[in-house]
Amino acid sequence: MKMRIKIKRIDPAVELPKYHTAESAAFDLAANEDATVGPGEIKLIKTGLIVEAPKNHFLLIAMRSGTPRKKGLLIPQGVGIVDRDYSGPEDEIMIQVYNFTDKPVEVKKGERLAQGLFLQADKVEWKEVSHLREKSRGGFGSTG
Repeated sequence: MKMRIKIKRIDPAVELPKYHTAESAAFDLAANEDATVGPGEIKLIKTGLIVEAPKNHFLLIAMRSGTPRKKGLLIPQGVGIVDRDYSGPEDEIMIQVYNFTDKPVEVKKGERLAQGLFLQADKVEWKEVSHLREKSRGGFGSTG
């Protein structure tokens, strides 16, 4: 099933995100600017896009698998989450990158750095209880 997603190009020359194979789970997001990311630096890279996630969904941004190996860049918090209400006229999608190398990393306009995926965001209601289980599983990392 295909969702219809509202998207605005801030820069009309920006390509719309696309799936690069028929069975890709996520679409690629590219830089809309040339940038240099210094060693140990965290930088926001513009995409030139504003996106509105469908109702009860959010946009998850993850690093493309080859970006750390090829470029030396990571998303510093692991993933990015773009809420549905981050879709106003100045709410450009940015790719936050961290240069974990000891040399400056060049990013070129049009270079695919990250990938995006829309996920459902169910709201929860909390039910406080006095206990959950009779037995604990073990400490952090206890399964291996």
